[in-house]
Amino acid sequence: MDAIIRGMKKKIFILLLTLITTSAHADFSTRAKSAFLIDYNSGAEIVAKNADTLMPPSSMIKLMTLAVLFDEIKSGHFTMDDRLTVSENADYENPMWYPASKICLVAGQTLSVRDAILGLIVLSGGDASVVVAENLAGSESAFTEMMQNKARSIGMPKSTFGNASGLPNPNNLMTSRELATLATHIISDYPELYPLFATKRFQFEEYQSDWCREWGRTHTVSYNKLLFIMPGADGLKTGHTDDGGYGMVASANIGGRRLIGVINGFNGKNHDALAAEMKKLLEYGYANTMNHTFYNPGDNIVKIPVWYGREAEVVATVEKPFVVTVDKTSGTNGVRVVARYNDPAAAPVMAGDNVGEIIAYQNGREIARAPLVAQNTVKKSVLFGRLIKNIRVIFGLD
Repeated sequence: MDAIIRGMKKKIFILLLTLITTSAHADFSTRAKSAFLIDYNSGAEIVAKNADTLMPPSSMIKLMTLAVLFDEIKSGHFTMDDRLTVSENADYENPMWYPASKICLVAGQTLSVRDAILGLIVLSGGDASVVVAENLAGSESAFTEMMQNKARSIGMPKSTFGNASGLPNPNNLMTSRELATLATHIISDYPELYPLFATKRFQFEEYQSDWCREWGRTHTVSYNKLLFIMPGADGLKTGHTDDGGYGMVASANIGGRRLIGVINGFNGKNHDALAAEMKKLLEYGYANTMNHTFYNPGDNIVKIPVWYGREAEVVATVEKPFVVTVDKTSGTNGVRVVARYNDPAAAPVMAGDNVGEIIAYQNGREIARAPLVAQNTVKKSVLFGRLIKNIRVIFGLD
């Protein structure tokens, strides 16, 4: 038996092969120090400028603050109506909040989880991030450990966190690629909460000081100006510091196709200029690339022999559409799609089990990869059936 199992081999099966042609479009140009653009469905990289360079993320770090909070909501530890207590660290009279974005809170008051979230998204409230951190972890420093653990768990190996607000701190460092990873996670894992990122205006109704009430009259509009100038834009977060410049993590869904863009280190005049630069990045992606779906869940992609199975084969499919992103000028020319799997698979195989992977290449370069999963269950054969199988193998009948 062991010898037979060792005899299993990794099989590569070519599913599709197209003719090779060459074409290209002009590279995207930006004054930002870093820019990154991906297709949400395929994960394909469309633009990458210094995408793996660690840079201060400024208030874009609040996306991680929100992701940690969203996990607590998803697990049932908090509801949108629960109240969070404001400490002196988040009080509007604390000097750290004089020049910084805030909701304008007073020590001792409480606010709902919903208002904290909208305050973070729309007003980029650094005070709200401290409130979230202290109520979830006891202290902001303890909360940064939660942020770090969350980052590693979703495939962000480089990012580090010094606080929950994004105020200047040497430990606040993220790459544009990892910010895109974080945005992808938020969109896919919190579908009920993600629509909040499209909120254009937020009026906080629980100010506790006259100064804050007056301040609040003129602070209701989102810093994300892309929401106002690009149809289909629905998130996510901006940031700005004097040293780091302007940054934005954004997403748009146009014609059923979603792109995610990141810009950091942009030395524009204001958030309007930042939005215009992001709009240019996203429109570049839509104008120059397109998606092609090769397989959908339920498609019979390949049949894999099963060792000791009650059935001879298991049908492999994909768990979500297998989409590739290609240049509009070349389309799918030069695309090769292959399936890789163990031949044979060892019974039992349960429906949904990972049984291999499907990979797309274009002109020799990998452009997409996804797991192959079992579409049907193949149980292990009974002892007598396994004995017959062994005899057939010994005598070369199988």
